[in-house]
Amino acid sequence: MDPLSTLWETFFDGDSMRQALPEMLTVGLPNTLILAVSAALLGSVAGLLLAVAGISRTRWLRWPARVYTDVFRGLPAAATILLIGVGLAPLGMRIWGPDPYPLGVLALSLIAAAYLGEIFRAGIQSVEATQLEAARALGFSWGRAMLLVVVPQGVRRVLPAWVNQLIALIKDSSLVYFLGLVASQRELFRIGQDHAATTGNESALLLAGLFYLALTIPLTHLVNAIDRRLRQGRAVAPPDDDDLEPLPVTGRKDTR
Repeated sequence: MDPLSTLWETFFDGDSMRQALPEMLTVGLPNTLILAVSAALLGSVAGLLLAVAGISRTRWLRWPARVYTDVFRGLPAAATILLIGVGLAPLGMRIWGPDPYPLGVLALSLIAAAYLGEIFRAGIQSVEATQLEAARALGFSWGRAMLLVVVPQGVRRVLPAWVNQLIALIKDSSLVYFLGLVASQRELFRIGQDHAATTGNESALLLAGLFYLALTIPLTHLVNAIDRRLRQGRAVAPPDDDDLEPLPVTGRKDTR
């Protein structure tokens, strides 16, 4: 058999894609976005706390933050999801019943917090020291100066990196299928995998990949746009000649 024909029939079968498309739109896409966005928001809060603790003058805050960051950045995402999903399953059973979905969100949030903590820490430390000194000179305590002056500037500078982490979370959400989600909780990859197993054709998996591309490519361009905006600032148009008023001519009075 022609290899090209085999490749086309295996990955580009239109009927298999049409069968999987409705479920991907109504179930897989919303669940993927819920997993990624929820983890990004929870991870941002935890990551900001890690960043502040990581630059704290108190080593009892600084060292635990660094250990947490090293551990969760060093572990593979699949291993973290399995550790949280299986290790905390008894606790999850007591809190929300036999539903692994919250544990999947928690695992992704813990992963995101480690990376976002380093991103926020780099952004905060990039703010000029004079900003903190000026706030302290105005009577702010160190904590209020960091919270109201330094941290907002640092967060603004790392927006491109934050969106990059959101892209990574969208892709990592496909690993939550390890936890055995029910039919209504499946994300894009799991739906494609199930359809491929049922039909013996991999076209549904390719369709899931196209969905991931449709989500991540616009975000990639958004990252580039934000980065250009932060680097260049808003372009200021030169004033029209009609708007320019001649300066008055002044001279010394003749006192003779």
